[in-house]
Amino acid sequence: MRRHVWSSAVVLAVFAVLVPGVSAQAAPERRAGPLPLDQLFDNRAVSDDARPAEADFDGSGASLSAQALTAAGWRPGRALTVQGARLTWPKRQPGRPDNVLAAGQDVRVRGRGDALAFLVAGTGGSGAAGTGVVTYADGSRTSYHLTAPDWRTGPLATKAVALTHLNTPYGQLAERPRLYVVTVPVVVGRAVTSVRLPRATGLHVFALAVRAPATGWTGSWSTATGGYPTVGPWTDRTLRLVVHTSVGGPRVRLRFDNTFAAAPVRIGRATVAVQSAGAAARATPVAVSFRGAAGTVIPAGAQAYSDPLGFKVPADTNLLVSFHLPGTVPAAPVHRLAQQRSYVSAPGDHTADGSATAYPTVLTSWPLLTGVDVSGGPGSVVLLGDSITDGDKSTTDANRRWPNVLATRLLKQSVVPRYGVLNQGVSGNRVVSDRYPGDGVSTDTAGVSAVHRFDRDVLAQTSARTAVVFEGVNDVRWGTSSEQVIAGLREIADRGHARGLRMLAATILPCEGEAQCTALADVERVEVNAWIRSGGAFDGVLDFDAVVRDPARPSRMLAAYDSGDHLHPGDAGLAALAGAVDLRLLVP
Repeated sequence: MRRHVWSSAVVLAVFAVLVPGVSAQAAPERRAGPLPLDQLFDNRAVSDDARPAEADFDGSGASLSAQALTAAGWRPGRALTVQGARLTWPKRQPGRPDNVLAAGQDVRVRGRGDALAFLVAGTGGSGAAGTGVVTYADGSRTSYHLTAPDWRTGPLATKAVALTHLNTPYGQLAERPRLYVVTVPVVVGRAVTSVRLPRATGLHVFALAVRAPATGWTGSWSTATGGYPTVGPWTDRTLRLVVHTSVGGPRVRLRFDNTFAAAPVRIGRATVAVQSAGAAARATPVAVSFRGAAGTVIPAGAQAYSDPLGFKVPADTNLLVSFHLPGTVPAAPVHRLAQQRSYVSAPGDHTADGSATAYPTVLTSWPLLTGVDVSGGPGSVVLLGDSITDGDKSTTDANRRWPNVLATRLLKQSVVPRYGVLNQGVSGNRVVSDRYPGDGVSTDTAGVSAVHRFDRDVLAQTSARTAVVFEGVNDVRWGTSSEQVIAGLREIADRGHARGLRMLAATILPCEGEAQCTALADVERVEVNAWIRSGGAFDGVLDFDAVVRDPARPSRMLAAYDSGDHLHPGDAGLAALAGAVDLRLLVP
């Protein structure tokens, strides 16, 4: 007799007919196993300029330009490092499926780290968002929320890259279509095996990866990019930047960022040395490599880490980081206020020169270089701030910024771990308003807002354990309400806590006597400080206002601490700030 084998779906459907009230829809959804992302591609985002109708990214026929992507260094199959995560731009020819419209697909992803990084964009005019699920090797799951800003209207301040034009069936449009890298937290140390994408209309995913932990590394020096101004132009020049370490270690790696850029930049060779004096090295500079090569090309919006190098980095010492730019560089991502003299060479590759002879030109900014990491150590404390953290009005070449003084205090004690101290101050920066718009060549290098740069300048920093937020004076000086500043600070605190960081806030200093520090601005400042002191959002408070204010006139800084402009402390005031920090507050 022939045996009939019925599927569970058929059995349930028959049962539903015979037994009222039982629905065939009650069957559990049968899902295919997780697949690599590229096997799920179902949308065409990229077209050749000569054949724009081959792609339809947004449902109206518009698409990204393959030529514009190539000009930015985003070639098919190119690995890109953004916010410390290594992502691969889809290896697909124009007109072929190159991204996934998020609709609950299960994606095979492997790795351990502190975050998932998504290369995304939204279509539809207002961005796209939804909730997904991360599955781990032990069977546990966590949910995440992902927001993809719109590719045509999303903020330029948080983009990974913006292109020169977009394609339509009717011709090119001179807009700035953008792509975004968005990170979401995962359980640190737990192996990720798959990711379920959100169900979200118009949310396109081009790549995703687990951001690998910076195991065994501590950030010793860093700086934040504040803008993309014109430079030089530099053609066949070597830049020799002077940077000051916080902690030391037996190995070193360097980080270069092409943030805000529209085009790739090529580094021909790079070296590191301990400074003797000026542009002169104490010994012959030692070459670093990049994935085994002498140099590297950094795509627009991406970054490059050098390979680990056996090189003893002393603590509390000036290093010389030299890198040759063989091409022409007319604009570059820059940290403007270095408070440190660096150097530009005569033509040629002078990275290996030990002497200062080839470096006749003084440079007062830090272009391209954003980090120096050392092996070992307990991790880093990140200081997110404005010009006071940046060291404005401190003595040039003396390393008397309050982060430097704090780093020295940590080195000289044994009560708490000797953390690296990373200075992410940007002169002129604000909590909630962008000074630099985040795209294009600009004379303003005061950066995008603290809210907009928090992921890049804090969460993605090497082995960050604790963050100190010391901003707000520029907001209130230029008319931002205390409510707006408080909302921005609360958002930053919440985002840091979601990633497991200890979050501290410093109160805003008094500044009566400076032109923009009106009585109304002081009212807003006092309200923000009262909220910070309430302790509701942060794990601890550094009451810097109480340290430097004049007890007889609390809206004004003590004369002994004032640099003379009534806004920035001088060397003595900066030392007082660092000296007032209870080091135990830094410990997670």
